Amino acid sequence: MTIFWLALAGIIGWFISLLAGGGSSLILMPIVGTFLGAIAIAPVITISGIFGNSERVFVYWQKINWDIVKWELPGAIFGGILGAFTLTKLKLDWLSILVAIFLIFSAASYFFKNEEKSFTVKAWYFLPAGFVYAFFSGLIGSMGPVLAPLYINYGLQKEELLATQATNRVIVHLVKVVVYSFFGAFKLPYIGYGIVLGLAALPGNWLGHLVLQKISEKQFRQLVISFVMFSGVLILWQQRELLVFW
Repeated sequence: MTIFWLALAGIIGWFISLLAGGGSSLILMPIVGTFLGAIAIAPVITISGIFGNSERVFVYWQKINWDIVKWELPGAIFGGILGAFTLTKLKLDWLSILVAIFLIFSAASYFFKNEEKSFTVKAWYFLPAGFVYAFFSGLIGSMGPVLAPLYINYGLQKEELLATQATNRVIVHLVKVVVYSFFGAFKLPYIGYGIVLGLAALPGNWLGHLVLQKISEKQFRQLVISFVMFSGVLILWQQRELLVFW
């Protein structure tokens, strides 16, 4: 039954994340944690991310913004290595609270200004942003759609955002797999469960693509920013014990 529920969660999570511009890992983390334990979250989500994002790269290949990729990848690769290494040494759950605050304020800024762009983003911004994203992703398992506000404010359209984001994430996940494996964070069952979630991404992405074709650019941006806000609130809720402690 574990495999069934993981597969179902994978389909739903990847379907939602395609329409929301990312965030599948945020949806899947509590499911993986419930069935497999917290220690399995990072490796299982990483393997599934390789499958799901690779499919998006294949489908939207022509839409990839290579200017962003060339800026984001160097920082993301280094950040992914450092974050995955740090995960094997210590756990800093409180960092996710900072991520949540950023997500909430980014979404609020978009809605309050009621503009297509709430702040200006240049291509080189993705170098440090890629590092921060990949580092925290390797460290705490998920960053949610934290780069979505940057992609939107840079001016990426629906398929461009999905394709560019997926390209960078495939590389980051591959780097994390190597580091996790080197430091013994992978176990054989985690690989199997990760593949189950990854294969579930295929129908999830397909269903999401069908819906994506029927919505406008404005509706897509609103969905993305709404999910950014939701992600921030969800992360805070997941870390509520730390907030009470503070």
